Amino acid sequence: MRDQAKAHEIRVGSDTQEGHLMTKRNRAVTVPALLAIPVIVFMAFGGAKARSIPAGESTPGELIGLFREWREFQKPRVVEGVPDYTAAAMKEKARGLVAFRQRLAAIDPREWPLSKKVDYNIVRAEMNGMDFEHRVIRPWSRDPAFYAVIADSEPDVPAREGPEIFGALGVWDLKLPLADKDIAAFRIKLRAIPRILEQARKNLIEESRDLWTLGIRQKTDEARALSRLASRLAGPHPDIVPDVERAKASVQEFLDWLEKKREGMGNIPCGVGIDDFNWSMKYVHLVPYTWEEQLRFLQRELERSLACLALEQHRNRDLPPLEPAVDGVELKRRFDGAMSEFMSFLRDGHIFTVPDYMKLDPLRGGYFAPPGERDFFAQIDYRDPLPMRCHMFHWLEKQRMIREPHPNPIRTGPLLYNIWDSRSEGLATGLEEMLMHAGLLDRHPRSRELVYILVAMRAVRAIGDLRLNSREFGLEEAVRYAVDKTPNGWLQPEGDTVWIDMGIYLRQPGYGTSYIIGKAQIGRLLADRSRQMGAGFSLQRFMDDFFAAGIIPVSLIRWEMTGLDDEMKILK
Repeated sequence: MRDQAKAHEIRVGSDTQEGHLMTKRNRAVTVPALLAIPVIVFMAFGGAKARSIPAGESTPGELIGLFREWREFQKPRVVEGVPDYTAAAMKEKARGLVAFRQRLAAIDPREWPLSKKVDYNIVRAEMNGMDFEHRVIRPWSRDPAFYAVIADSEPDVPAREGPEIFGALGVWDLKLPLADKDIAAFRIKLRAIPRILEQARKNLIEESRDLWTLGIRQKTDEARALSRLASRLAGPHPDIVPDVERAKASVQEFLDWLEKKREGMGNIPCGVGIDDFNWSMKYVHLVPYTWEEQLRFLQRELERSLACLALEQHRNRDLPPLEPAVDGVELKRRFDGAMSEFMSFLRDGHIFTVPDYMKLDPLRGGYFAPPGERDFFAQIDYRDPLPMRCHMFHWLEKQRMIREPHPNPIRTGPLLYNIWDSRSEGLATGLEEMLMHAGLLDRHPRSRELVYILVAMRAVRAIGDLRLNSREFGLEEAVRYAVDKTPNGWLQPEGDTVWIDMGIYLRQPGYGTSYIIGKAQIGRLLADRSRQMGAGFSLQRFMDDFFAAGIIPVSLIRWEMTGLDDEMKILK
């Protein structure tokens, strides 16, 4: 999630198309021509399509075999730790994608069980994701932040948000000293960093000031991360430190290059445009709502949250206000109490079946930020950490992914191109209000106000995402909008939260809307299923069935759990 800028605050204890806009851009891009074939957008429950296998003769096993080949094909070629994102390599991938989509079109799933039709649509969405990446996003040629070389914080969602190169060096779980068997691979990745950035300078031929700004912020952070890594390695592995220093020098040189290149760039908004946004929502993320529909809903959700906040404040007018923790000792006590209360509520409240291994203990601890350094999520957590423990469900779900991987290989790991966003972010966001209504905050009446502040902030961010990608906003305008519209002035204009969030939404269109739109989709599913089950409805059974479907788009989960195909007809 990118309620992850709060990681340094609440994970206390951690370090802290208009492709026509520029003729130059059009000349540089030849890949879309290779993809100018009819898009495979039919759904598995029907629709005309080309096929070479007679109806009824395709098997789910063929799909799994194709899926495994597809996942290997999707990876770039890697030589000595350097993934190949050159123009020639990307043209080759585009040609290969055409063949994979034709093979998928030859598989007929109409006679399959519903769950296998869902699998078919997952594979289709991933292939459409590569198509969208090549035709529209093209991060290798226009997005400096794509060339991420080190990550020192673990994502709480299934995979890192937004496009980035294959195989970036992750050091958040680095255990020192390194085992002998791991040293060679570690050094290969370190020594690859200068060559990765050398390739990036040649590949980045489409200029966009906003994306360059994001790249500069990222490379500044990466230089700091490499400095911290060098310090950690100095004792147990001093012989590796020179590799780290060379990597850091190459990052600094790349940063200087970005800053010099940015000086002469015009500030043209670089969102994908409404038509391409809608295409991505429909055919990649399988969200049955257009840009316009999402905007209307989000504006209404912002109004609803602010109205509910006013009503809660009226109801609580005679209660003392929520005050932030006064020091690190009190903050840790609040965190410990909130985590224990949250886990007990999940188990005792029969919300879902909670395995014994599920714990939030890794989040205990406490860096205490002074008042002037508290960004939005610290403002929430320092008053009451309990509402945001609902969003920390991300970490419980990651534990489930490791301990109880989905038996279906198509659903086992993270879907490509962040196709999981509406499900993962929608659930974590939805739980905040769902569990409040289920009783979590009955003994914390003023904390209900925090929930509506969270909803408002997420709605504001999502509107920023939409207006970035419609090109009404540039990056700085989106940041100002979010800061101005977030309640209480709690979103810092120069803080990591707003800049990282808006950066992700510019680089991964629709990620910002997934929190609230995904939440709404889950709410619709809950309503549908409760009507179907009638007096026999059980929240625990509903949630267990929901989890059993895997971390896949909510529209597919709804189809599988209810048999209702109205959304699928929109998406075909």
